[in-house]
Amino acid sequence: MERSRGFTLIELVIVMTIIGLLAAIAVPMYIQSVRHAREAVLREDLRTLRSAIDSYTIDKQKAPQSLEDLVQAGYIKSMPVDPFTHRTDTWVPAQDDTFQSLDQTDSGINDVHSGAQEVGSDGTSYSSW
Repeated sequence: MERSRGFTLIELVIVMTIIGLLAAIAVPMYIQSVRHAREAVLREDLRTLRSAIDSYTIDKQKAPQSLEDLVQAGYIKSMPVDPFTHRTDTWVPAQDDTFQSLDQTDSGINDVHSGAQEVGSDGTSYSSW
């Protein structure tokens, strides 16, 4: 009687253990790299929005009253999607009464933050970036 060719149970268990160990190492690294990529997108979106706010304020001689003013005036094509909330309406504009238009009659938006409540890899809340 000839022995059938195939893998023994111990060989299959060893292979499955190795695959499990590799997955246990790879999945957390993948999750971390996705998080870092989202943080990079958030930083760039905030930089773009803040630059548009500054440009609007200089050009119009007054601060925008809403983030939508930036879109309507053509300073940005559309509101970016927050990479953590996955929405365009969760950006939190910062209105500072001490920051008024150049004619000192109206206050307006002078900064913007993410509406995400999670904590970043640097230990600070995304909403404080």
